[in-house]
Amino acid sequence: QVQPVESGGGLVQAGGSLRLSCAASGRTFYHYAMAWFRQAPGKEREFVASINWNGGSTNYAAFVKGRFTIARDDAKNTVYLQMNSLKPEDTAVYYCAKARGITYSNPPEYWGQGTQVTVSS
Repeated sequence: QVQPVESGGGLVQAGGSLRLSCAASGRTFYHYAMAWFRQAPGKEREFVASINWNGGSTNYAAFVKGRFTIARDDAKNTVYLQMNSLKPEDTAVYYCAKARGITYSNPPEYWGQGTQVTVSS
């Protein structure tokens, strides 16, 4: 079992930046695609970004393109989400998800517990 563990959330002002990390607890993420999702209060969980098994392909939701960057460091068994130019509407719990294969498709195999990101105006 490979359990994602997120960290790096917090409170930031609008226009600021945060970097979320997702580490593997247990085995490794190597050879698996990974993704980030988020869920705001009263809303459904939504896709944010994904990265394939070797980092050669990424996908982003339209609302984060140009602001967020997903990356992976397999030597550290960690996936990152760099978030720049944050907006109050980015406030949500952010979840890391491990895919079932080398490219991402729903449903994920494992979810992390989530990390809170709050953007103040």
